[in-house]
Amino acid sequence: MCTRTVGTLAHVLEAQGIATVALAIVRGQIEKVSPPRALYVDFPLGRPLGKPGDPAFQISVLDAAFALLAAPVGPVLEDFPESLGESEEMLACTIPPRFDPDAHPAVDEVLGLKAAYQRTLARTGRTSVGHAGGVDDIVGFVETFIALAEGRTVEELGLEDGAHLAMAMDLRSYYVEAALSLADHVPAARAAEAWLYDGTQLGEVLHAAQAQLHGQGRDRQDWYYLIPSTRTRL
Repeated sequence: MCTRTVGTLAHVLEAQGIATVALAIVRGQIEKVSPPRALYVDFPLGRPLGKPGDPAFQISVLDAAFALLAAPVGPVLEDFPESLGESEEMLACTIPPRFDPDAHPAVDEVLGLKAAYQRTLARTGRTSVGHAGGVDDIVGFVETFIALAEGRTVEELGLEDGAHLAMAMDLRSYYVEAALSLADHVPAARAAEAWLYDGTQLGEVLHAAQAQLHGQGRDRQDWYYLIPSTRTRL
C-alpha cells in the first residue's frame, strides 16, 4: 500500500478512536502525509520488517512500532535504530539447462524454472503470482512479450488496458520465487531483480518489448512500468 494511502487511512481510523502505527520506508513521503504515529525503517523497498528469514529481527521491528501506541497523537515519527543496506549485486542463480532447443529461449527458460517455483510454493504456501493469471498462464505471458518484442502492438494482440503490465508483475513474481529455491541463501533485496532483468532470457525479452512500446509512441504508462526504473535501458 502506498504511503499516501497509509497516512490517509491512519487519520481516518484515529478519528474513529482506533490507534494506528505506520511503518515507513521512504522518509520524505511519510513526513509529507504525517500520520499520527509512524516508525521509519531504513530498509530496502518491499522489506518493511527487514531481512526475510530473520524472525528475531522482524519481531524487534514490530516491538518498536507497537511501542509507539503509548505515544500521544502527534504526529510522532521515530527512527528504527538499525539500517539494512541494499545490495546491487546480481543474484548467483543457476538456471536449469534447456529442455527444448526448438522453443524460444525465454519459453524454455520459464519452463525450466517451474520445478523451483513449485518448491518455493510448497515451502511457503503462498505466491504473488495472480495479477493477470495463474502459473499455468506463465508461458502464455512470455509468448505475449515475445510478440511485443518483435513489434506486434497491444491492439493486435487483443490486450486490455494494462494487461501486459499485470503479466509482467506475475512473471517477476514467478522468477523471484523460483530463485528462492535455486539460491543457497536469502538474496539481498535487489539481487533477484538484477538477475531477472540483466541475466535471464526473459529479461532480454522484456527490455526489447519495452523498447518497442516506447518506439511506437505509446503513452508513458504503457511502457515505463514494465521494468523497474532501476533496471530500464531507456
